[in-house]
Amino acid sequence: MMTPYVILAVVLIIALYFIFRKKSIPLSSVPAFADSDRELLLNHVAYYQKLDATNREKFELLLTDFLSGVRIEGVGITIEALDRLLVASSAIIPVFGFKHWKYQNLSSVLLYPDTFNKDFQFEGGDRSILGMVGTGYMNGQMILSRSALRQGFSMGADKENTAIHEFVHLLDKSDGATDGIPENLMPHQYIIPWVKMIHEEISKIEKGKSDINPYAITNEAEFFAVVSEYFFEKPEQFKEKHPSLYQILCSTFSQDLATGL
Repeated sequence: MMTPYVILAVVLIIALYFIFRKKSIPLSSVPAFADSDRELLLNHVAYYQKLDATNREKFELLLTDFLSGVRIEGVGITIEALDRLLVASSAIIPVFGFKHWKYQNLSSVLLYPDTFNKDFQFEGGDRSILGMVGTGYMNGQMILSRSALRQGFSMGADKENTAIHEFVHLLDKSDGATDGIPENLMPHQYIIPWVKMIHEEISKIEKGKSDINPYAITNEAEFFAVVSEYFFEKPEQFKEKHPSLYQILCSTFSQDLATGL
């Protein structure tokens, strides 16, 4: 038989649970999307432009939900509406084909004015980093160059999008290892062929026989992020030049952008 003290303790624990538990906000209950933000998306995000009305609404809901849980902070700059929308779009584009995806390993995105170095300094020489996923004491944070973020969504971006690249790293990391093999996303039957394709394509890049960004030869994780940029930025071209890689990424991201979502 429980004593009054035990009963009181149980009641207190239950009360604290309901007070401090994290509530999941249904997508249908997020605030209405502002017309000014919609106009910015139409002017700057080609992926959004190509969506039909139903999928645009879905994109807006996912984008708003992302921004409700992840802080966008400026370091040496003032964050503008466009910055928030482009960061959120970079997060939503790779996961748009999923039912609903939460970036559990991300709490904030820091925007620097331009390139930075390994010590997170954005002034002075020796600055070449455009974006990175934080580790160690920076775990749970992403750092992006605002100039690279905006360039990735410009007409001249070609096959590159730094912010999408970094969010793909987070997807890769979601299975516990940033190794270029997203085991919780990629269908199991594709994993061995995928690893084989990585090394075959790296060999072609090294010989100058591939149009994939040479940064992809750094390691398997960078290969996955680089080809994912290409997949989302130039899907028709990627499918034409790399049909096998394209097919695996279609299955991994649950999107077939060259022929329709």
